[in-house]
Amino acid sequence: MLSASDQQALLNWYDEHQRDLPWRATDDPWAILLSEVLLQQTQVARGLVYWQRMVEAFPTVASMAQAPVDAVLKAWEGAGYYSRARRLHALSQRVVLPAIEGGFDGRLPSSYDALLSLPGIGPYTAAAVASIAFGQPVACVDGNIRRVMARQTAQPAPAPTDVQTWADGSLHAERPGDWNQALMELGATVCTPKRVRCEQCPVAPSCAGRSTPERYPLPKRQRIKSVVMTAIVDHDVQGRPLLHQRPSAGLFGGLWGPEYLEGRVQRGEKYLHAGVVKHQLSHRSMTVDVLVGVSPVASDGVERAAVATSTLDEKVLALATRALEASMSNDEDKRRSYEKKEVGDGAEV
Repeated sequence: MLSASDQQALLNWYDEHQRDLPWRATDDPWAILLSEVLLQQTQVARGLVYWQRMVEAFPTVASMAQAPVDAVLKAWEGAGYYSRARRLHALSQRVVLPAIEGGFDGRLPSSYDALLSLPGIGPYTAAAVASIAFGQPVACVDGNIRRVMARQTAQPAPAPTDVQTWADGSLHAERPGDWNQALMELGATVCTPKRVRCEQCPVAPSCAGRSTPERYPLPKRQRIKSVVMTAIVDHDVQGRPLLHQRPSAGLFGGLWGPEYLEGRVQRGEKYLHAGVVKHQLSHRSMTVDVLVGVSPVASDGVERAAVATSTLDEKVLALATRALEASMSNDEDKRRSYEKKEVGDGAEV
């Protein structure tokens, strides 16, 4: 556990060196919860953009509860892991319910257990919001705190229960929100996975792993699955793509996109091979062949800006559009060349 002197040193460091992040300048529990949900598996630099967008679109929990889930997905567009947005919408609808119906009368609950009962809220988020927004003495654990703990105790693979026990024992009860943020800030900016800045660490004197920090903790092995798919991009007479909304469950649930088929598929002369899109997810490496229809097939295409799509869909649609435009341009050039040739031949006769 960290000593009282370590606690004071870390809080002093945090007070002086913490990053200027907008959710740290508010005491609005809803804005703080939005930041914690967004920053799960999203880097802070990107999270800033999406947090601002979400706060502007849904300034209160009630405003999100009243909106359709498609509007939430649209505002979330580009942030990834869209199940977070769907669960956040479900959370807002639960919160605005009357207490007699299992809700919280429109106000976020302040206790760890009540927060943990909400859709999409796990132990980390419940502890972070309870401590930061409501001052509850609850220790949270994320990847940054786990790394700090592993190095402080020189443990290459600490068990989750051991990390939580260490965090609980090290908690500064009088400033729990600042304390949790200070530990996470230390892991994010000083006690980083690589290029560790031990000389800047306020708790370096008590760190058992200081001499070889890169050994702690051992990196987790990630299994990356390779997936090959074919995207079929058709369009209507106005040039709008034919998009379909996916079921809420599954990859990119609730988002719109073209048809995807497993493996590499051939579709004949009516389709142009636009190229290949490479896309990386956390546990999946995707290679997508893009086929674009050369002739309109319907009149009910979708305005791209009106629906929420994934980054993969954006890549696929952009590639398909470029290929179709190039094909039409080439056809026009061929037509003009043919017309000139006919005129020339006729003049010579």
